[in-house]
Amino acid sequence: MTDASPIAGALLLSLLLTLACAPSTSTAADGEVLASVKARGIVRCGVSEGIAGFSAQDAAGQWTGLDVDFCRALAAAALGDSRKVTFVPLRTSERFPALEIRRIDVLARNTTWTLLREGALKVQFAGVLFYDTQAFMVPAASAQQSAGSLKGATVCVQKDTSTLDHLIAYSEASGARIKPLVADSATEASRAFFAGQCAAYTADASTLHALRLRAPGGVEAFTILPARISKEPLGPAVRGGDERWLTLVRWVLLTLIAAEEIGVTRENLDMRLRDPSVYRALVPDDAVTRTLGVERGWTLRALRSAGNYGQLFDRNVGAHSPLGLARGMNDLWTRGGLMYAPPIR
Repeated sequence: MTDASPIAGALLLSLLLTLACAPSTSTAADGEVLASVKARGIVRCGVSEGIAGFSAQDAAGQWTGLDVDFCRALAAAALGDSRKVTFVPLRTSERFPALEIRRIDVLARNTTWTLLREGALKVQFAGVLFYDTQAFMVPAASAQQSAGSLKGATVCVQKDTSTLDHLIAYSEASGARIKPLVADSATEASRAFFAGQCAAYTADASTLHALRLRAPGGVEAFTILPARISKEPLGPAVRGGDERWLTLVRWVLLTLIAAEEIGVTRENLDMRLRDPSVYRALVPDDAVTRTLGVERGWTLRALRSAGNYGQLFDRNVGAHSPLGLARGMNDLWTRGGLMYAPPIR
C-alpha cells in the first residue's frame, strides 16, 4: 500500500469526520412525525439561510422559493392548510443534527442525496426536487475561463458539504492541484470570493446563479463555467424510521410531477377532475390515505397550494423568476428531462 496523497488524505479525513459527527441510531417510530405535526398544528421545515429561488426571505420577511413552496404543499397535505408551516433557517452544519434532535420535521435545504447520508446519518430522502450539478464561477474578466485553466488555483468552497469532497476528488483525478479555501458558511465563502481571495467559487450551479443576482458589479461581472464536476440531486429529507411520513413527503412531490405529466394545473384542477382517468391518476385509494393517517383529498390540497411541478419550477427558478433557469434535467421525461412520477394506483 502506498502513502495517500495530501488530497486523498483530506478526503478520507472529511469522510471520517462526517461519520464521527453522525447521529446515533436514534430514529423515528412509524407514524411518530405526523402525530407530532398534528398535535402542534405546524410542519417545521428546515431551509437555507437565504438562497434566491430556493429559500429566502423577501423585503416583507416572507419566505419564498422552490423549497418553501414544497413545504407549504406538504403542510396543505398533512394539515389541510398551506399556512401551517414554520421555516427554520439552518447553516449547512446544522442540517442533519436538526433532524436528529427533532428540531425540524423535514429538511428542504439544497441538500444532495447520497448513500453516505442515508447510510451513516440515518436520514432518508423522499425524492429529487431539483436535479443540479457542481460548477465553478469566475470573474468575467479573469483569464481563467475553463475548469482546466484552474490548475494550481485557489477555489472558495463551503465546509460540511459534498461540494468540498467533490472538489478534492476532481482536483486529484484531473491533476489540477486546486487549493481549497474552506469557509464556514456560504456567506463567508462568497465574501472571500468577491474580495478576490479565490480565483473561482465552486458550489451547486443553481446556488452560483442565485449568488450572481447580488454580486458586486452585477450579473455580467461573473461567469459560470460550462464544466460540471459532479451530480447534485437535491431533495427533501426526513429522519429515518418513519415510513408513513417518508411516504407522505415523497408522494406530495410525485403528485406535483404527475399533475404536470397530464397537464393539470392549479387553475384547471377542479375541471379536470371530472375526467375519471385524471381523478384516478391524482387521487389515491381511501385505504392508502387511511394508512398514511391524513385526511382525504391530501394530494389535491398539495396541488391547490403549489400547482404542478412545472408551475412550481417556473415561478421560483425558471422563466418567470429572476434566475431564469432552463428546465434542462428538471423537465419531464417526455421532453428529455429526468422528472418522472410512478403511478398513484
